[in-house]
Amino acid sequence: MAVIISNSCIGCESCIPSCPFNALEINGESKLVVSKQKCIECGKCVSVCPISALSILSSKKKPNNSLQNDTKEDNKVSKLEKHTGDVWVFVEQLEGELASVTLELIGAARKLASKLGVKVCTVLLGDKVETIISELFSYGVDVIYVIDDEVFHFYRAETYSRAFCYLIDKYKPEILLMGATTTGRDLAGAVATAKKTGLTADCTGLDIDLDKRILLASRPAFGGNIMATIVCEKCRPQMATVRPRVMQMPESKLNKTGSVVKEIFKIEEKSLKTKVLEIIKEQSENAKLEDAKIIVCGGRGVQNEQGFKLLEELAKVIGGVVAGSRGAVEKGLVDHKRQVGQTGQTVSPKLYFAIGISGAIQHTVGIQGAETIVCINIDPECEMMKLATYGIQGDVFEVLPKLINSFKDLCTITEEV
Repeated sequence: MAVIISNSCIGCESCIPSCPFNALEINGESKLVVSKQKCIECGKCVSVCPISALSILSSKKKPNNSLQNDTKEDNKVSKLEKHTGDVWVFVEQLEGELASVTLELIGAARKLASKLGVKVCTVLLGDKVETIISELFSYGVDVIYVIDDEVFHFYRAETYSRAFCYLIDKYKPEILLMGATTTGRDLAGAVATAKKTGLTADCTGLDIDLDKRILLASRPAFGGNIMATIVCEKCRPQMATVRPRVMQMPESKLNKTGSVVKEIFKIEEKSLKTKVLEIIKEQSENAKLEDAKIIVCGGRGVQNEQGFKLLEELAKVIGGVVAGSRGAVEKGLVDHKRQVGQTGQTVSPKLYFAIGISGAIQHTVGIQGAETIVCINIDPECEMMKLATYGIQGDVFEVLPKLINSFKDLCTITEEV
C-alpha cells in the first residue's frame, strides 16, 4: 500500500522534493497524486507535510478512514497535554521604570487567557526590582516569575535569553508576548531561536482559535497592503511582539494581589561576552512622540518646508507635537524618528491632525488608537477622510492659517476669562 493522501491536502508541494524516488506529483487537476509503482512507503513525505495530510497504511493497521481520524485526535490530545500552559508577558523595565507597553500587553494577555481558561503571568528580570511587583498585580497579573540578581541590572540578550529559556523549560507557557521595542525585538528573536519556535513580529491584533487553542497573530504584510493572520501550530511557546500603543491599557485596581515565584538563576559576570558601560537616555522631543496627547502630522500633501512651518506653528499653539507620514519623510520634510505608521511609530493621541495624508494602510495601522482624528485634504474621497472624525476639504496653505488664527483667538479669549 502506498502513501494515503487525505482530502485536507492543499497542494502546497512541500512534500514533493522530500521524496527520493519521485513518487509524488501534481496532476492536471492541481491535486497531489502518488505513484504506487515508485512509492516504497519510506515516510519522508509524511514527516514534512505541514498539515498532516499524508499517512501510510499497512496491512496490520485499521481501515483508512479510522486510521486518519484516530491520528488526528491523538495528535490533538498529545499537543494539548504537552503544551497547555499560561499566557506570559515579558516585563520590560529600565532601572525600575516600567515600559508602558508591558501594561498594554497585560491587558491583551488577560483577554487571551480568559478564552483559554489559564493564568496571566509575567516574567520580571532585573536587579532590586521587587518594587514593581505591586504595580504589576494592580493591572491584573496572576503570577509573577522573578529572577532578581545584579547580573540582570541592565538588559543584555546574553543574560536575559538564558534566564528566559530556563523559565520556559520549567513552567512551559502556551503563549509569550513581548513589546515590539528595541529590547523586546532583540530578546524575542534570541528566545525564539533558542527554543526553535515561531515568532510573529510587530503585531497589531491578537486572538485565539478556540478549536485548536492556537494564537492568531495579525500584522500588516506585503508593504501594509493586506493584514495577515499568522499561526504557530506545532511549536511552543507561541511568540509574538506587539507594537506599543496598539493594545488598550487595562485599568489599575488597587490592593489586587497574586502569586510571586522567586527563581534563582546564576550567571557569572566574568563568563559574559558583553558589558554595559553606560545608558544614555534620549532627551530630544522625538522620544516623546508616542506619548504625545496631540499630534500634528503632515504628509506629501504638505508639499514643502513652508507647509511644515505651518504645522509647527499649529502644534505650538495647541500644545502638540509635529510628526510626518512616510511620504513626508522620503521627501526630507521631517526626520524619520518622527514618522508615524507601519515603518515608524505607533501612536494613540487624544487628538490627531492628519494633514495632506491620503490614508494608506501603512499609515493608518499606526494611528488605530487615536481618539479623535481631524483630516485636512484637498481630496474629499481619500481614505483618511473616511476614517476621520472630522474632515476639512481644502488646500493646506489656505486652511491652516485660518485654523491657527482661530486657535490663537480662542486662547486669547480663554486667558481673558
